[in-house]
Amino acid sequence: MNQTFMKEKPILRLVLSMSLPMVLSMLVNSLYNIVDSFFVAKISENAMTALSLVYPVQNLVNAVTIGFGVGINAVVAFYLGAREEDKANAAAATGTLLNLLHGLLLAAVCIPFMPFFLSLFTGDGQVVDLGVAYSGIVFAFSPVVGLSLAFEKIFQSVGRMAVSMFCMLCGCLANILLDPLMIFGVGPFPAMGIEGAALATGLGQVLTLALYVLIYVLRPIQVRIAPRYIRFRGGMLPKLYGIGLPAALNLALPSLLVSALNAILAAFSQSYVVVLGVYYKLQTFLYLPANGIIQGMRPLVGYNYGAGEHGRVKKIFLTGLWLTAAILAVGTVLCLAFPAELMGLFTESAETAAAGAAALRIICAGFVVSALSVTSSGALEGLGKGLPSLVISLLRYVVIIIPAAFLLSRLFGAAGVWHAFWLTELLTAVAAFFIYRRCTRPAPAAGA
Repeated sequence: MNQTFMKEKPILRLVLSMSLPMVLSMLVNSLYNIVDSFFVAKISENAMTALSLVYPVQNLVNAVTIGFGVGINAVVAFYLGAREEDKANAAAATGTLLNLLHGLLLAAVCIPFMPFFLSLFTGDGQVVDLGVAYSGIVFAFSPVVGLSLAFEKIFQSVGRMAVSMFCMLCGCLANILLDPLMIFGVGPFPAMGIEGAALATGLGQVLTLALYVLIYVLRPIQVRIAPRYIRFRGGMLPKLYGIGLPAALNLALPSLLVSALNAILAAFSQSYVVVLGVYYKLQTFLYLPANGIIQGMRPLVGYNYGAGEHGRVKKIFLTGLWLTAAILAVGTVLCLAFPAELMGLFTESAETAAAGAAALRIICAGFVVSALSVTSSGALEGLGKGLPSLVISLLRYVVIIIPAAFLLSRLFGAAGVWHAFWLTELLTAVAAFFIYRRCTRPAPAAGA
């Protein structure tokens, strides 16, 4: 399979052809997240609170496995662009094994850790019990998640976005169909409550992995994944972790942020913790399509960078930026027009819905400007510049927002936390502009 279309096809059409399958699959994936929360909210508000408190650790598991997958994706795409297929095979095979090990380690650490973690944020024993029941099942599937995401990023690195879309869609749809059956007990299924939601999630992930393996066997791709290609020497591990570790930290930082904000908001009311949890479910729906653009753009940036096509790299970045900004503009309009309706999907409490609607109106002011930092971070990962990408994410998720939320909450109560979001996006976008420009500035000519 020839990958030269990545440096020959017109850029807008190329970015859209790579991104639209991912946007569609991300939309369905985010729909699953919302449907999952919708059904869990029908169990009780305590169940929804438990889900909100488990979310940061669940996001951490996804961050590690997806982030390292980004490293696999970038290294494989770079070597394909440089016409070094042997090294591309080594990156794919080694990365797949390592992501499986990451999943096993995460399951072994997270499952026994959850009772202590949940008790840090609530004294309600029922909420803790519900969170432990949900997380114990979900985290048992972490090795499956690790393998599945390795395959996803490898297929994306060779331009097989439609396969990635198909496998993700099937897993998400299975999740959506199984949720009500396993939560409430329909037909032959017993009523499992919040444990049913967790098992439906795990079974959807198993289906996704099974489809990746089946397609890999029946319709081989240019990159080969086999034990004989596994290589721990020759600089392969530094390359994979040099991009994968910062990318994982980029994705894990929201977990730290949510935990910190939960601690600040819990001092005002437990309902604000629910509001934050619901916001992040909605944010997933809004930002995942934008991340679909980034996923489509990243292998294109890596391939063209490896091929020495620096002019195309710049054009691909600008195209991705405008597409991402357009998606986030739509999200802003939705949050301004229907904030109460969106919050009402996840809570029966009129007070919680009203507080959430007020929060959405404030937070969404930063959506469009965040396109610059999101796109810059993703492009830098594609260029193999993991550390600058991490700096942008640190500013966005830790350095600015946590101190701002704490200080503003002392002045304006819980509303101060919501204002910290748009303020952080504005300041981070300015920083991202200068970081990206510096990292992509052409090196001075010899003797200049």
